[in-house]
Amino acid sequence: MILAGDIGGTKTLLALYQQQGDDLKCIKKQRFVSDEFKTFESLLVEFLNNEKITAVCIGVAGPVMEGVCKATNLPWVLKTSQIQAQVGVEHVVLLNDLEATAWGILNLSAENFVSLNPQAVARPGNIAILAAGTGLGEAVIVWNGQSYHVMATEGGHTDFAPTNEEEILLLRYLMACYPEHVSYERIVSGDGLVKIYQFLKQKSDFAVNDETELQMQTTDSAAVVSQNAIKGNDPLCVKALTLFCRIYGAEAGNLALKCLPYGGVVLAGGIAAKVLPIIQQGVLMKGFLAKGRYHELLAQMPVKVCTNAEAALLGAAYYASKVND
Repeated sequence: MILAGDIGGTKTLLALYQQQGDDLKCIKKQRFVSDEFKTFESLLVEFLNNEKITAVCIGVAGPVMEGVCKATNLPWVLKTSQIQAQVGVEHVVLLNDLEATAWGILNLSAENFVSLNPQAVARPGNIAILAAGTGLGEAVIVWNGQSYHVMATEGGHTDFAPTNEEEILLLRYLMACYPEHVSYERIVSGDGLVKIYQFLKQKSDFAVNDETELQMQTTDSAAVVSQNAIKGNDPLCVKALTLFCRIYGAEAGNLALKCLPYGGVVLAGGIAAKVLPIIQQGVLMKGFLAKGRYHELLAQMPVKVCTNAEAALLGAAYYASKVND
């Protein structure tokens, strides 16, 4: 039995899979609110019920070094040695969550993706992965001519680079909020979308919708902005999500220039699939392609949205199955 996990700042997914040849059958799956648990070990106690585990792979949002990961958006420290002792299994692997997502994407079928530029044709080569959710994760799937190797990064924490006057004003606004460092994650994330809304609100270019403000008192603010933008009933929300998508596209283009993903660019994570109607209006691709002399090169790279919310969990399971062979 394989134990697989996907740990994010908001939620943690755990599942048990039974290996059946090349296939994996899910036996048990459970979703947890991450910050309701002081440690991952306490969460694991609640999930497991004397099942015999043969291999473990956990994807976690944070850098993994020598089997240890301090989660970026959680007060958790995960150690392979502790999990080995708790579960009683030698084969325990911690992966960066985008590394796990990448392995999942490599094993997903075509119906799990929506193309944003169907005229572009994938060629053998690298694949770039970006995933906006609670944070912004990035990874590169490297093609060596015969096989793929997944390279984890913390690219979402690189410096935000504004591309026009409005984004310069946004940067100045965010510098007051985060005086030490303004990264792309501060914008291309759930909290980032709310910050964009607040920035536009204080600019007073749009009337504030009282109903939207009321909804934000009882519902996740990022979800409120997204839903009202998709419905088109609040111009301030529409503008906020449009600006969000353009900057998301710009950072996807930045990563593409750094790794030349002729195999394509994939947007995973919780946000892209949920705001797909806005993304499909073309604003994200405009941000992606706005690279001057390299517009034509980027236009040849397929850009897709992964609609499978469990890509990271599946990737962890697939990775564990290979370790277990």
